[in-house]
Amino acid sequence: MEETLLNGLITGSYKSYTALYDKWVSPLYRFVYSLVKSEEIAKDIVQETFIKIWTNRRNINANLSFKSYIFTISYHLVLKELQRKINHPQMEDYMEYCNDLLIADSVTDRQCSFDTFLAELIKAKTKLSPRQRQIFEMSKEYNLSISEIAQELSLTDQSVRNQLTTSLKIIRKELKNYSYLLVLLAILR
Repeated sequence: MEETLLNGLITGSYKSYTALYDKWVSPLYRFVYSLVKSEEIAKDIVQETFIKIWTNRRNINANLSFKSYIFTISYHLVLKELQRKINHPQMEDYMEYCNDLLIADSVTDRQCSFDTFLAELIKAKTKLSPRQRQIFEMSKEYNLSISEIAQELSLTDQSVRNQLTTSLKIIRKELKNYSYLLVLLAILR
C-alpha cells in the first residue's frame, strides 16, 4: 500500500502525498516535539519536512523505508534548530537562569522551554527603565562590551556596569516568579 502511495507521490500525485501526510504527520510531530519541546517549532519542522518531501519527490526511492526517510529529514531539521538555539544571544542567560532554578527549586521533573523563557524575559524587560533596557540589550543581545556600550552611549564604564548590574537584578527577580517554567534544559535531553 505505502509503496503504491510512494510511486504516486514520485509521479506528482497530490492525492498520494496527502495520504502519506495523513499517515505520518502525527508520529512525526510526536518525534520532533520530544526533541524540541516546543509546539510551534515542532509544527514548523514537520511542515518543512513535508515541503522537502514534495519538493524532492522525484528523488524518493519507493523501495526504501519512507519512515526512515522522513524521520531523517526531520532529525536534521531538529539539529539545525538546536544549533540556532545554542547560538541565540540569550542562551547563556537562559542556562544561568535554569541553573539558578535548579539550585533554588530542587524539583527536577519539570521541563524547560526556551521559547517560554524568551517570552517571560520580554515581559521582565518591561520592568527596566529605558536606559537599563538599552544597556541590558546591548550587552546581552548584541554582545557589546562594557567599554563599547559606554562609548556608544557617552557614559563611563562604571555607569554602564552599575546600570547592567541593576538590570540583571531586576530581570532575575522578575523571572523567579516563573520558576515552574524552567528546570531542565530541553535541548540537552
